[in-house]
Amino acid sequence: MKNFLSGFPALNVLHKEMNGQKLPDWREVNGHIHTPYSFSAFSDMDSIFRMAKEENISVLGINDFYVADGYDAFHMGCLENRIFPLFNIEFIGLLEEEQKKGIRINDPNNPGRIYFCGKGLDYPFSLGWLTKRELNNVISESQNQIKAMIIKLNELIGKEDPDLKLSYETIKKDFAHDLVRERHIAKALRIMAVRKFDTPERQIDFLEKLYGGKKSKAVFENTSSLENEIRSNLLKSGGPAFVEENEKSFLELKKIIKIIIKAGGIPCYPVLLDDASGKFTEFENDPEKLYKSLVSLGVECIELIPCRNDLKILNDFVDFFNRKGFVITFGTEHNTPEMIPLVVTAKNSAPLDDKLKKISWEGACVIAAHQYLRADGRQGYVLPDGKHSIDQKRELIDLGQMVIEHFLNSK
Repeated sequence: MKNFLSGFPALNVLHKEMNGQKLPDWREVNGHIHTPYSFSAFSDMDSIFRMAKEENISVLGINDFYVADGYDAFHMGCLENRIFPLFNIEFIGLLEEEQKKGIRINDPNNPGRIYFCGKGLDYPFSLGWLTKRELNNVISESQNQIKAMIIKLNELIGKEDPDLKLSYETIKKDFAHDLVRERHIAKALRIMAVRKFDTPERQIDFLEKLYGGKKSKAVFENTSSLENEIRSNLLKSGGPAFVEENEKSFLELKKIIKIIIKAGGIPCYPVLLDDASGKFTEFENDPEKLYKSLVSLGVECIELIPCRNDLKILNDFVDFFNRKGFVITFGTEHNTPEMIPLVVTAKNSAPLDDKLKKISWEGACVIAAHQYLRADGRQGYVLPDGKHSIDQKRELIDLGQMVIEHFLNSK
């Protein structure tokens, strides 16, 4: 499928078109959602765009784990609904030295493990055959782990009812696309309980037996909380169906950054920031130290999921990195069963102020400008060696705003 930006007007035409027009200070942006192509609160792509239109989202970023399989459907849905698309991706990597030292990065439970994103990748998405093979090997290892977890889970289920059994193939067919994740297993088990047992009491009793007698705290009618509980009690570390990931399931961070740059994207560190008790990981507990660590990696783009952050902590942190010239984006993820709004808010649904909205908007404008330049065969934000110039940021914000406004207002 052809990238819609490849037919956009030249830069001088955009300047002429926007000359004298009053442009908004910001628009609603969500730069990070997962779709059904990895795991998503959304059951299908159409429901994403329906909600986005209802909430006046102007810019939306797909951000699935490991795959760009949803790009075509996302591209088409954005065009049909007049929403500007950002093409992103997410990886899980490993920092071995930090793992040995017990340093947590942006995974609160697993030292050394790092989530890492690429922003504004080329569309159509393409990788060289060697890189594609490396990525496919990582995906294959992750699916081997999932299959092993299903086997262990079936052993538990068989003790309660020998006639019940989950299968990787059925879960993939019914609930996933090409990538099965823990949350798909949890969903399949919940639905198995519903289909097999005729009352909520019997369904909960079945699950509690799998939990080893541990009492359920979830209300059965609240499907998202129940699936989260199933995942936590059975599939996460310490659970009876947990299988530790093989190191082959992870790429080195430097390799991830190379893949992102080769795919035309901007390397971006997703920040965890404060947890439920207001604490931080060892990697993120000092903004100045985090800043130096990211710059040393050639990374000057960060992303936050504000719904898990205290508003004051978020404000202070974003202000620090904004003053440092970082590109900053916000999103909601939507990679749990719980359906939340697409409009980005802080913890406890606290609304973002205009300053935060504008920073998020400017980050999206940089990515939009990058995609526009790349579609025209130019370099965009990231240089071939992975470095970039912070001096470009203001220029790219202005360009990206013109690109987005042209798209939103063209007939």
